[in-house]
Amino acid sequence: MSAEDPRALRRFYEDAYSHSAEEAAFYSRWRALGAVGKADHVVCLCARAGLRPQTVLDVGCGDGALLGELAGRGFGESLSGLEISEAAVAIARGRPGIDRVERFDGAHVPAGDDEYELGVLSHVLEHVRDPRGLLREVARACRAVVVEVPLEANLSAARAAKREGAREVGHLQRLDRSAARSIVTGAGLRVADELEDPLPLGVQRFFARGPAGRVVASGKWAVRTGLHRLAPGQARRLFTVHYAALCLPPPRGG
Repeated sequence: MSAEDPRALRRFYEDAYSHSAEEAAFYSRWRALGAVGKADHVVCLCARAGLRPQTVLDVGCGDGALLGELAGRGFGESLSGLEISEAAVAIARGRPGIDRVERFDGAHVPAGDDEYELGVLSHVLEHVRDPRGLLREVARACRAVVVEVPLEANLSAARAAKREGAREVGHLQRLDRSAARSIVTGAGLRVADELEDPLPLGVQRFFARGPAGRVVASGKWAVRTGLHRLAPGQARRLFTVHYAALCLPPPRGG
């Protein structure tokens, strides 16, 4: 995939949601599992800030797994999504609890200023050439934005196999926490609150093969979770964690 060719980018994501029935079911389970943690982060950050958004826009919503999870929790009254892939849009539109899903060009949000109370960019900014520009555009249409990205500037993700895997899933940005925060401030916003997640046990075990593989994955989860709890800075340098931030406009007069 060429990072400079929008048509190639669109084809890439169309292909990502076009599988055989068996593969589609497998990846649907994977996205549903990931959506649980992503929804946890959105709900937690909003609750800690005292936000109760009624209108929510998930930009780069994929197959709607996160919106579906939020709908199941009764989060928000109106849930909408934007997605670059027509195949993913078709899947998302079939999910209960989602009010509207539209295809968009990946850069321009078809909405008025402050039309939504909350925007969500969950595992999207690492996929785009201009993350600051996209976040700025989402913030124009949404009064608050929750951003989530993987922090892949670490020793584990620097391995050749991991770099190739990141390229295969369309990652164009390799971020650490400082770079993620810089995207927020570069978009004219501030980080009002943030959290990190070293990934739950179910995620670590999802691709494990057989009992032995599950044991190894469980051990990996225990080590990573313990290290992140005791020394989060060291953990970030060694392996990938997920970073989520609630982004708000600067205070007036600030």
